[in-house]
Amino acid sequence: MLDGLVRLVLAIPLGLALVALSGIGHRWFDILAQFTAPALVVTAVLTIPLALTRLKMAALHGLIACVALLFAVAAQWWPAGPRAEAGAPVVRLYSANLYYLNDDVGAIRSSIEAADADVVVLIELGQDAAGRVDELLEEYPHRAASMRMDVTRGPSRSVIGSRYPLTALPDPPDGLHAVAAVTRTPLGRVNIVGVHLTRPWPFQEQWGQVSQTMALQDVVGGLTGPVVVAGDFNSVSSARIGKQVRRDLGLHPAPGFPGTWPAALPSPLGMTIDQVYASPDLAFVKRGLGRPTGSDHRPVVTEITRAAD
Repeated sequence: MLDGLVRLVLAIPLGLALVALSGIGHRWFDILAQFTAPALVVTAVLTIPLALTRLKMAALHGLIACVALLFAVAAQWWPAGPRAEAGAPVVRLYSANLYYLNDDVGAIRSSIEAADADVVVLIELGQDAAGRVDELLEEYPHRAASMRMDVTRGPSRSVIGSRYPLTALPDPPDGLHAVAAVTRTPLGRVNIVGVHLTRPWPFQEQWGQVSQTMALQDVVGGLTGPVVVAGDFNSVSSARIGKQVRRDLGLHPAPGFPGTWPAALPSPLGMTIDQVYASPDLAFVKRGLGRPTGSDHRPVVTEITRAAD
């Protein structure tokens, strides 16, 4: 009785893995595909004690579900990407969705300072925090900012801060919340784009994320030289939007473990919807999480260098 009940429960993560591996891009399949990483962690935690009991068949079902989920998350945890060029300079990037109601300037500043990044990308910087941007980005005198966004949440904007000189790029197309600039780094000129896509549910429109990614494609397609796109994609890199970014924009993602949202959960249980993507002429050296900012998202700290030929 108990064995059958446990096996029935373990059919849920197995079904989730099969949905993710199916490649079906329907929005409801896509929403389920976002949960593969936390499902793997939870299923593994449940399966290990089962193997130590008499519920051997249930443990086997758990193992099968774990293997299927591992295949499903492989593309986001260990994404394919170019090798780093030995000895090339490294640029550290800090990117974070700060949540528009978050006014904990002390926590935000401490997080930024601890990361000691060369370039900072702040998404959903709320009205109160934006009013103290000189305090937040004291070490980053070169800046670019988006227009204020009021449509879906509340007054907020995106900001790029840099220790290197930068040139702000034109505003993105209507409907895409983004900010872009060209930074003059030790790697040469690098295009930095901060972006915030809409949520998969509830949609502003049924194909909201898809159409915004198409607009992002137009932005990236008009840039010359290396490109880094960072921000809140509201999607893991192995799901529909991540596949679209890789296929249509030609960008590759940084590794996506541990998770970034929601920050209230332990990071292994989180979903990495806060992404960093780079063009093929750049390689990721390291990816980790920054200190808490008071937001419901964790910040991401990546180290980027030139890709090997």
